[in-house]
Amino acid sequence: MGEPEQNGTEIEDRMDPARAAALAAALGFDWQPDDPLPPFFHQAYFWQPRPEAELGRDGHSARGGLIPDLGLPRRMWAGGRLLFHAPLRPGLPARRATRVEGATRKTGRSGPLAFVTLRHDITQRGMVCVSEWQDLVFRADPDPAAPTPEPPRAPDGAQAESRARFSTTTLFRYSALTFNGHRIHYDLDYCREVEGYPGLVVHGPLLAQILMLMAPGPLRSFRFRATAPLFHFEEARFCRAGKRLWVAGPDGRLCMEAEAG
Repeated sequence: MGEPEQNGTEIEDRMDPARAAALAAALGFDWQPDDPLPPFFHQAYFWQPRPEAELGRDGHSARGGLIPDLGLPRRMWAGGRLLFHAPLRPGLPARRATRVEGATRKTGRSGPLAFVTLRHDITQRGMVCVSEWQDLVFRADPDPAAPTPEPPRAPDGAQAESRARFSTTTLFRYSALTFNGHRIHYDLDYCREVEGYPGLVVHGPLLAQILMLMAPGPLRSFRFRATAPLFHFEEARFCRAGKRLWVAGPDGRLCMEAEAG
């Protein structure tokens, strides 16, 4: 159940264990319903469904309401920060309160940019269990004549490493379980013709989720930042050195960097 969006939203969810079990299966992660939720599994909860008529061209809710319309059509999850105060328990009601903490416009190498930061506080059994800051970036449509910015290079020195590819089935299942309607994750024609990408984009929070599951635990905090997109036809390297973690593309570019606390 959601409440008006003028000053924020509050959504209650009963945290059905079946949804976490489905996410664990999609990730190939061993989880039992009697266990607390793994970190970041709250992404499978607190849905805010909208009729299709209220969606923008990208499949997300149209701008306005809680997220201001800053005049830029392309939206991506740029990064975030989380504080884990207490474990979330499946099968118990929880409530997520969301508000906008900041909205700014800047000019970058690729043109005008807008940044919106959302704060989410998730409460269960009378205590705040998770505080999350979600950073969204908005861009103009791509200019085919503009040079492509050079992405940063991934660091060396990983102490632990794994490799993964993301099938279209995995991207579909993660989109469905997190109720993420962004077309860059499942509509190849939209990716190529509108957003200017060569393939489907692997979800930033999916990459962050895998990094959290390989981080040394128990997690008290986690910070991540997306630096370059990863596409569905590419193999990624998930790397860790102490509390530093990162995702590297097959050409050595840095796709995401993170730090566990």
